Amino acid sequence: MLRFEVSVEDLLRSLAGQDRPLPRAWATRLMPAFERLRHETELDAALALHTPQSGPNFVAPPPRGLNQTWADDLAMIRATPLEAARHEFATTATGPSARDPRVRAVLDSTDAVSRIAEAMDQAWHELLATDWPQLRAICERDVVHRVGVIGEHGWATTIESLHPSIAWRAGGIEIGFFPPVGTVRLAGDGLLLIPSVFVGNIGAHLEDPWPRTLVYRARGTAALWGEQDTVPQPDALTALVGRARARLLLALDAPASTSHLARSLAMAPGAVGDHLAILRGAGLLVRARSGRSVLYRRTPLGEALVAGSG
Repeated sequence: MLRFEVSVEDLLRSLAGQDRPLPRAWATRLMPAFERLRHETELDAALALHTPQSGPNFVAPPPRGLNQTWADDLAMIRATPLEAARHEFATTATGPSARDPRVRAVLDSTDAVSRIAEAMDQAWHELLATDWPQLRAICERDVVHRVGVIGEHGWATTIESLHPSIAWRAGGIEIGFFPPVGTVRLAGDGLLLIPSVFVGNIGAHLEDPWPRTLVYRARGTAALWGEQDTVPQPDALTALVGRARARLLLALDAPASTSHLARSLAMAPGAVGDHLAILRGAGLLVRARSGRSVLYRRTPLGEALVAGSG
């Protein structure tokens, strides 16, 4: 079991804004490019540094803000001193793939950091960049939802909603399925909560340079991965309001903006705006400004229609 001991200061500083296989359709689409990159770049060397439980710190720079981009991450990776990278190679590149002569040649080279960074950059652009706006939108919506839960129900409910195995007990956060890690005392440094579409259960960063972090599965990931058995079926609702509007109503289980909905559902923003206007005119949605965004949410009538379609 892993336990975080939490102070009031930690709670006030907490919310800031791969262990799941890809869905078959995604894997089929991306596999040709993935295999080509393994042959044409040093991607195998980057992959050899990872296990299902851990990986090197220098290829995963800690978050510094909601506007952090892949270009920011890449610059930090490229700036890693060679000796620091080699220290991490020694502790992470221990599996059979790290003994491959081609991989070993990269890890032992004087330009290992730049070669690994270049391979990761190509992989980002060819395997992830196209889907990133949709993935980011799901995580952004999750943050909006969690903030709402904090306001309505408090921290204990919010923390326990992240995963069934998480419990708030006696001023601490306990995660039952972790191996025996012990207690992590935050001592006012804060606990960062990060939604992810790739984590299956709960991940954690417990060592510098990362802040102490819980990575949890974002709401909406099930629909993205095609796990339709856990998502309400829109058949009855579709017959009433049409397929596109039914998808939007079902997606609004948490408040979202037009751009969030467009990215997460892979729909054109103009079409989303038109459908939202019609649903709002029918009394199924309301909207309210939150910062620079206008967020839509279901009305009681909208909630009743969605509940009746499940």
